[in-house]
Amino acid sequence: MSEEDTRSAGGGSAGSLRAREATEADLQQLLPMLRAFYAEDRIPLDERRVQSGLQSLVADAASGALLILEDGRGSTIGYVALGWCFSIEQGGRFLLLDELYLVPEARGRGRGRAALELVRGWARRAGACAVRLEVNRHNPRAKRIYLSAGYREDDRDILTLLLTEVE
Repeated sequence: MSEEDTRSAGGGSAGSLRAREATEADLQQLLPMLRAFYAEDRIPLDERRVQSGLQSLVADAASGALLILEDGRGSTIGYVALGWCFSIEQGGRFLLLDELYLVPEARGRGRGRAALELVRGWARRAGACAVRLEVNRHNPRAKRIYLSAGYREDDRDILTLLLTEVE
């Protein structure tokens, strides 16, 4: 999907949502939303590491995509970060839905479900065999939305070993 290629999802003006791929010029606008998301979801924020990740994602389509979410009036109301991964078990390349954030005033109107619909379409067009995600245990509302959108629980724990430090 090119920068100009806008996709829509959701019904009616309350749930309508468009996504476009972010550019380097969008990153400064996204940082306040990212900071709010990390604070809400109790994710430790290493701003240098996160900025490096955002820049890599925008610069290299082979890494995935950073999608800007806009309402029907063109106002930015959130973002989605998608990263390419590979799994023999999953059948090949899959997407990690790394982050999905909607500003508080955009929530409760079906836009989270619409964003997941956009992700599904983007993943299919890009040739992914699956979309996977992480949800924090302290966020049962998000988990219910994901499960109702067709995601399933894998009964596994996510473990992480950091190998590099951003300098």
